[in-house]
Amino acid sequence: MKPGFRWPVVAAVAGGLTAAVFSGLLHWSRDAFVGVWLVVAGLTLAVWVTTGRWSPVVQLRRHRVAGLMVGLAAGALLALTVTRQPASAAPSGAAAAGPLMWLGLVYGTVDALMLNVLPVLSLYGARPAAELQGVGRLRWAAVALAGSLLVTAAYHLGFAEFRGATLLQPLVGNLIITLTYLLSGSPLAPIVAHVIMHAAAVLHGAATTSQLPPHY
Repeated sequence: MKPGFRWPVVAAVAGGLTAAVFSGLLHWSRDAFVGVWLVVAGLTLAVWVTTGRWSPVVQLRRHRVAGLMVGLAAGALLALTVTRQPASAAPSGAAAAGPLMWLGLVYGTVDALMLNVLPVLSLYGARPAAELQGVGRLRWAAVALAGSLLVTAAYHLGFAEFRGATLLQPLVGNLIITLTYLLSGSPLAPIVAHVIMHAAAVLHGAATTSQLPPHY
């Protein structure tokens, strides 16, 4: 398997197994799950960056203004979908700082890097410029979207709550988020969008918002 195709598969396996073991089997709390997901994803991303010789600094500087703007717009749209779900008890004031940092910033960033950034950079960003001309650009963009959906599906299927029609919601949400990356050319777009979505879920009530698994 070519390296570009290998890494989305690795991310899919890592995400699916983490969710299946620590949520599906062990029923760890949401905060504890985020901790182990941070470790697993961090190790996966570290090896990916090293072997692929990616420079996080260079990537984050690319089209950063466009990435920020597109990410904010997509985040606002996704936050609106969060508010249409049933509300539940949510932190407010100073008590909201911790959940917003852990479940919003950390959880949202890790999900964005694994589900959106890694597949796009591996399948689209690694292609020679000659392959991204005309129809080739659209073809590889479609391949990157498919890679992102593969990782998203594998990861969410690890949670018992997404084994059925409910899987459609994270697939659609991450399709939108991955498109922000492809349209802006900046990894800031999916990171910002994902963090805003997670933060909105924290403030609307983690117990009833599907964007913050696991739920038991």
